[in-house]
Amino acid sequence: MNVYVDGEPIAARPGQTVAGVLLAAGRKSWRTTRNGGRPRGVFCGIGVCFDCLVVVNGIPDVRACQRLVEDGDEVRTQRGAELPS
Repeated sequence: MNVYVDGEPIAARPGQTVAGVLLAAGRKSWRTTRNGGRPRGVFCGIGVCFDCLVVVNGIPDVRACQRLVEDGDEVRTQRGAELPS
């Protein structure tokens, strides 16, 4: 199955989290902070720190470490705070 990250197709396996797919593809960060635009990725890996936020299928603030991928998911780098589309 494939997910699309910032428009780029990336192979994924059922049961992987978004963070797992991104890390396996060599991406270490996929969010920038609201103030300063500093890169963020997985920190705690258990959904507590909220550092791994991404936009999935137009929904912002999805914790990449908690969300299982589905075929055709569109994942986008989140830049600061975003409103749902």
